[in-house]
Amino acid sequence: MTNPKKELLFVALGGSGEIGMNVNLYGCQGKWLMVDCGITFADPAYPGIDVILPDLQFIEERLDDLIGIVLTHGHEDHIGALPYLAEDLGVPLYATAFTAGLIRGKLEEEGNADRVKLHVKRPGEPFDLGPFGVQFVPMSHSIPEASALLIDTPYGRIFHTGDWKLDAAPVLGNPATTEQLAAIGDAGILALVCDSTNVFNPEASGSESDVLLGLMDTIGKAKGRVLVTSFASNAARLHTLGEVARETGRALCVQGRSLDRILKVARATGYLKNFPETIDAEAAMRLPRNKVLIVATGGQGEERAALGRVANGQHPISLDAGDTVVFSSKQIPGNEVAIGRIQNQLAAKGVVMVTDRQAHVHVSGHPGRPELAQMYRWMKPEVLMPVHGEMRHLMEQARFGLSEGVPQALVQTNGDIVRLAPGDPQKVGHAVVGRLVLDGDVILPGDGATINERRKLSLFGQISVAVAVGKNGALLGQPQVQLQGIPVEEDRDPFVAEAIDAVVEAVRSGGRDRAKLRDSVRLSVRRVATRWTGKKPIVDVLLIEA
Repeated sequence: MTNPKKELLFVALGGSGEIGMNVNLYGCQGKWLMVDCGITFADPAYPGIDVILPDLQFIEERLDDLIGIVLTHGHEDHIGALPYLAEDLGVPLYATAFTAGLIRGKLEEEGNADRVKLHVKRPGEPFDLGPFGVQFVPMSHSIPEASALLIDTPYGRIFHTGDWKLDAAPVLGNPATTEQLAAIGDAGILALVCDSTNVFNPEASGSESDVLLGLMDTIGKAKGRVLVTSFASNAARLHTLGEVARETGRALCVQGRSLDRILKVARATGYLKNFPETIDAEAAMRLPRNKVLIVATGGQGEERAALGRVANGQHPISLDAGDTVVFSSKQIPGNEVAIGRIQNQLAAKGVVMVTDRQAHVHVSGHPGRPELAQMYRWMKPEVLMPVHGEMRHLMEQARFGLSEGVPQALVQTNGDIVRLAPGDPQKVGHAVVGRLVLDGDVILPGDGATINERRKLSLFGQISVAVAVGKNGALLGQPQVQLQGIPVEEDRDPFVAEAIDAVVEAVRSGGRDRAKLRDSVRLSVRRVATRWTGKKPIVDVLLIEA
């Protein structure tokens, strides 16, 4: 298909069937509107890669009809791809002030802020983008100014929740009231496009205000230095920790570039006005151990973040036996090994660790089942479409929504083109989707030649062979063999000697066809490696003709 005609379409290019890398498209009357443009973080399947970007080929082929990108909030999985992709997309961005501040900082770091138009919109302020009317609806989440989107179209209204929860006593911001949300639903909602992350949680997520009491109790009882790690973007948690520092008589030390960025943007947009003055690492280390509270990045096991460097002794802050580290964040699936490694390093120092299993030191920013059920009652949608989750989350929310009285639920995944209206919602096609990787300063296909070669190198190792031959095909001098990652260890010398013998034999019987000779050398050396190790390494042959 080309472009939407007299219909309303939805396409997820990321974030459906996975957690992270959220990119959603709405199509109507020949135009497309993008909602969010995020990243996800790499796993060991992508050697040497930290950041994964969405493949936007589908919309890149339709750029003349893309009218804008609306950002629900400032988390990396919703805005992180903008510094790398927004300039090429060439359309304006729309966000509330706090989210816009984070985006602007990212664009400035990438050096393209002057080439990307960024418009700041107030919550509740309607604006038109082609056939779409858009309004930010403030919601509670673990970052300021998280917003749902109320999207008006000729075929009905969409309530796109973004990331959200219900919080009766939010620490920062003013989320929409019960009455305001109910009024939106009373006016009619065609589709509720809803966050699925915590659909398996039988309880509501809880209030940030409750965490204040848990952190106050935990830190108040600690004897030595206390380090708290949380998601850097959780400005409400920063506010809470500022209160805790003040109440417990501890000076506050903030460590981590992303925390510094959040503090800067939060203060510039009117948040954290009463946040305590902070001290640097050197000053923190000079204070009595029970008089300092350190807030640091790295709670997800990132080696280069502040906590990782503290744990391995490469940071000005040091922790010793009797000090305490509080993990005031949820463990993201997939990070268990990395977090465990840092916790083991801390345990070896005698550091006491407190997670949300031992004390009430964290609440999620996503809705549990009671909150989802309440949202269904408010919105009364004709159809529920789960997003922001793995397939198990999407399927479970669809089942739960139907059990709570939602008339229809449609489970889609990345690439499904869904016609929401007119008629019953249904899948009508498939869009190209995929992953790109940020490798240094270069963007590459996630399953392209470079990454596939790197995977093979990491799995099998590599052997380089240099051979000099005369014009008649005779061997000139001794072949050279170099190894990388071949599991021969103390048998390296006899292995290399046998590999050289195999090269010599291949040259003697190889003839004058250089392509055949090169392939014969490669296969001969690989057979030796397989016989010695059981593996089939990459063998590169440099044939030098004298």
